Amino acid sequence: MPQFLIYPNDPLPRFNPAPRAILLQPIYGSPTPSINGGTPIPLSQLIKDNQQSVDGSMQQYSYTADKGSASEFLGKKAKESPPSNLDSTEEGSEHPDTQLELDLPKDRVSERERYFRLLPPSHLFSFSKCTGRKKGVCIGINYDGQSRELKGCVNDARHMRDYLVEYHGFQKHDILLLTDEGGIMPTRKNMIDAMKWLVGSAKKHDSLFLHYSGHGGQVPDDTGRENDGMDEAIYPVDYKQTKEIIDNELHKILVEPLPPGCRLTAVFDACHSGTVLDLPYLHSAHGRLRGLDHVSKRMKDKHAAPPGDVISFAACKDDETSADTFQGGVAVGAMSYALIKTLKAHPHISYDELLSCLRKLLIPKYHQKAQLSSTYPINRTREFVI
Repeated sequence: MPQFLIYPNDPLPRFNPAPRAILLQPIYGSPTPSINGGTPIPLSQLIKDNQQSVDGSMQQYSYTADKGSASEFLGKKAKESPPSNLDSTEEGSEHPDTQLELDLPKDRVSERERYFRLLPPSHLFSFSKCTGRKKGVCIGINYDGQSRELKGCVNDARHMRDYLVEYHGFQKHDILLLTDEGGIMPTRKNMIDAMKWLVGSAKKHDSLFLHYSGHGGQVPDDTGRENDGMDEAIYPVDYKQTKEIIDNELHKILVEPLPPGCRLTAVFDACHSGTVLDLPYLHSAHGRLRGLDHVSKRMKDKHAAPPGDVISFAACKDDETSADTFQGGVAVGAMSYALIKTLKAHPHISYDELLSCLRKLLIPKYHQKAQLSSTYPINRTREFVI
């Protein structure tokens, strides 16, 4: 266990990252794309079109949600074939029915081919069964006493920790909680040390979880490796004395060390967080794989995706803000609340249904579009597990 600095709140000089918008309205209430064991992935398998596109001690709040299946919640008929369970996937098995759909017109086949020729999934990639060790890091920063202070981030971190313990078999002593309201302070050093602890000694079929709720922003990229000239960043409580943590660092610390078959699930409830983990495959709010324009030059130069099983949920696109809100009189982040609400109500849910639920909860009221990125092109019919 790393050593962390623990100290009382100490108001820091004012700073101006992009704020997480503060809103006071409540929220209303199998097949893998690769072959395990190092077998190269056929290009025809990667570009196969899917024709079924889908245009503590603290005050607690209720996650009471609609009863029934996620499909019923969304007002759709349940799928005839339920999503496969990751735990039942046989190692070394091939799945020719991989569902892939780029957010591009069907006549632009050459662009789809170019995407996967330029940046194919790693030939070492395999899914984690999430049956090994479970570790987590939950970070919530309200920036108490600073400009653009937030209200719900510490609550988000505590609620996420409690959700992981209650629903997914995580042990409290295996989850580091960093907040600026006591305990481990979310300084830059502590945050980086916690992330390194999270991925340290990671093994195949482990399940690692990172949750960050706080300010997010963009800073100029001085390397020329970002397509839009900007790095996405998250902000430690002491960033003024140190600096922000940018996407390049997050990728190097959290993604690069992971072995094949080790799952990292990341959730970033922050503004401008769509590509903050700098993963190669970015899916739109509807689940379709977006084009190469959204992939950094840095990632393209690697010529293959990382081998770890990494998925990242972001509260919004890189050019959007995310919302602070209230639910049941308790301050929360809109994305964190919507994600926990959905997963508690629908414990067996596909990626497609999960994204649909998030759209229904977030877009009409908060105008933020949750983004999903990963180290492999996600089959949306697959069941989401942690």
